[in-house]
Amino acid sequence: MNFKFGREICNNLQMVESREWLVTNGIGGFASGTIAGVLTRHYHGLLIGALNPPVARTLLLTKLEEIVHYNGQFYDLATNRWADGTVAPEGYLNIESFHLDGTTPVWNFAFADGLLEKRIWMHQGENTTYIRYSYQRGSQPLTLSLKALVNYRDYHGGTHFDSKSIGKIEPISDVDLEIKPFPDAASLYLSAISENSTHNFSWLINNTWYQNFALAVENYRGLDDTEDHLLAATGNVSLQPGDSITFVASTQKDEETKRHGDKEKEEKGRKLIDLFYSQNKLQAAPEWIEQLVLAADQFIVDRPLTNNPEGKTIIAGYPWFTDWGRDTMISLPGLTISTGRYDIAKTILLTFAKYVDRGMLPNVFPDAGETPEYNTVDATLWYFEAIRTYYDATEDREFIAELFPLLAEIIDWHIKGTRYNIKMDDDGLLYAGEPGVQLTWMDAKVGDWVVTPRIGKPVEVNALWYNALICMDYFASILQKSETRYQEIASKTRSHFSKFWYEEGGYCYDVIDSPDGNDASFRPNQIFAVSLPSRGYSVRAFRETPLRPEQQKMVVDKVGQKLLTSYGLRSLSRDHPDYVGIYGGDQLKRDGSYHQGTTWGWLIGHFIQAHLKVYQNPELAYTFLEPMADHLQDGCIGSISEIFDGDTPFSPRGCFAQAWSVAEVLRSWVMIHSN
Repeated sequence: MNFKFGREICNNLQMVESREWLVTNGIGGFASGTIAGVLTRHYHGLLIGALNPPVARTLLLTKLEEIVHYNGQFYDLATNRWADGTVAPEGYLNIESFHLDGTTPVWNFAFADGLLEKRIWMHQGENTTYIRYSYQRGSQPLTLSLKALVNYRDYHGGTHFDSKSIGKIEPISDVDLEIKPFPDAASLYLSAISENSTHNFSWLINNTWYQNFALAVENYRGLDDTEDHLLAATGNVSLQPGDSITFVASTQKDEETKRHGDKEKEEKGRKLIDLFYSQNKLQAAPEWIEQLVLAADQFIVDRPLTNNPEGKTIIAGYPWFTDWGRDTMISLPGLTISTGRYDIAKTILLTFAKYVDRGMLPNVFPDAGETPEYNTVDATLWYFEAIRTYYDATEDREFIAELFPLLAEIIDWHIKGTRYNIKMDDDGLLYAGEPGVQLTWMDAKVGDWVVTPRIGKPVEVNALWYNALICMDYFASILQKSETRYQEIASKTRSHFSKFWYEEGGYCYDVIDSPDGNDASFRPNQIFAVSLPSRGYSVRAFRETPLRPEQQKMVVDKVGQKLLTSYGLRSLSRDHPDYVGIYGGDQLKRDGSYHQGTTWGWLIGHFIQAHLKVYQNPELAYTFLEPMADHLQDGCIGSISEIFDGDTPFSPRGCFAQAWSVAEVLRSWVMIHSN
């Protein structure tokens, strides 16, 4: 697969502004934009720094607007859409090609016989972005003119010009600026690094606000859809063929920062691919799978702790999510175990162990870094599966011994009861929920409206509960501890799991024992009652599943018939009166449809796992995965979106790069090809 686009895509504004790119720095910061260069989201910018890693993400450098003067002609490279509907300039028409070099976005701009390359990358562990221009081909010198547009705001927000706000822009040297768009802003350092001593570049301070940039995606999402940015400075440089110049945007005033090239990133990418092959004993993999291995790394970031400065976590999705407990545990096997990064997996599992409270893992760490929130019933249960996956890959008995007391305590809390009425009932099944709180992965809430409350005994929660008990039996046997207690509870849970079977429909209830009775809505959550426990898809695992073999087949077949799309599973069947097939509109409409028909990419992993258990046919299972390869050339190039419409053509929506979507596709591919 070739992640390269020519003029047929790049010169079509509708197509090129819907395709995005992402660069990350390993501490929560990132850069993102459209291939066209037009801003369509509040989350687009060349430097969105994590000022309190991995949170406090702040837009600092919005964009560099470029014009090339060559052979007496001016060629725009930038593109803007304005609030009055006009598009000017139209630099996208001069893009000859775009491609990814690893995860580095690369543009080639053509003008007559001239060719200028632009590439963007970030230094790992720093809020630092590099933008390099290389004059690849031409018969005479060119002049590159730039406008540096900056901002300082929370990455969720927007800026509208206030004449009372006075920016402070000070030259440090001819090529170095210190910029504060607002009096209380942190400093942005913007520098030019010439790779040819004959370059005569200098910044000219401007300090003018550009107003009314139109943001098309924010308009679609029913949000504030215009924004203003500060033109901090302009500059010009003359380049000869073969010359390059790099611009560095950073929160650090550090000469060393200026010297970081992109070779370090290229070397890391090669090592990640080599590790993927060696740990999985693979000889070859498709290019799109190699690309996902690189994409997986973008979600793994530092989360320093007081007693562990090397802590790690997983960003749930770009551009707007931070790290969520549920997403982290679901994503961990695919992002770390399937890629052979066992040390990272172990560090993440230990990092989250520090936050366990009353037998629960946090649901989310807020953007500002305050106390985590614990409104989740399943994050902690996914923790057991993540640990099980880690052990099966490493046989790290000492690690299991270290965590076993904590895991036993978690089970105890769930038996006796913890927050939000989460407790094991007399039938061995797990009950959870209270009015006004969303606890399962179907967690949309608008004001006081919980869209899918699912109070009672959700089917996937109990599949996870049963799986956690099986894991404890497994861990106890590894440590030569008594397994009797966990076996007895698991047996009780399994014997009463039959309550979920809806005989008339031939599938599982989504929730039983709810305040409104049993919920027969046809949802994908029942697939976990087949896919879990997930110790491979051997005959033993088949027997351990809480449903009978004929029931497992009925679930897999019906989910395939009613929920399967090219990019995952619908969250609700199309014949349900609450089904919504298109995700969009304001928050009320979006969140109201989030789990009411919208397709979720991450669910493809457990559908494939369940399908393998039932049909034992890896070749057939792989066919469900193949369409994802095409999606890597849509949405965020080289990554996988969070969600898709439930209706054709299943357009990508939500976060343009989602950890568990990437993780589950990778995990599924490895699972298929290792059996």
